[in-house]
Amino acid sequence: MKKLKTTGDHTIYEKRSGRHAVKDRKKRWVQGDDKVAVLRAEGLLKTPEPKAPATEADPGDDDDAA
Repeated sequence: MKKLKTTGDHTIYEKRSGRHAVKDRKKRWVQGDDKVAVLRAEGLLKTPEPKAPATEADPGDDDDAA
């Protein structure tokens, strides 16, 4: 692993697979939501864009008419 960034509270590493690993100040691995929060704060993890609202179906597409 190569060290990418060192902040006051965390050290961020990049694995050979391209994923990231985070250690805290006490040299413990950070996992889960805490890790995601650190990576987002440092700009290493992109937040996905919300999808556009679904458009209504065509009025000529009535499956209810029988």
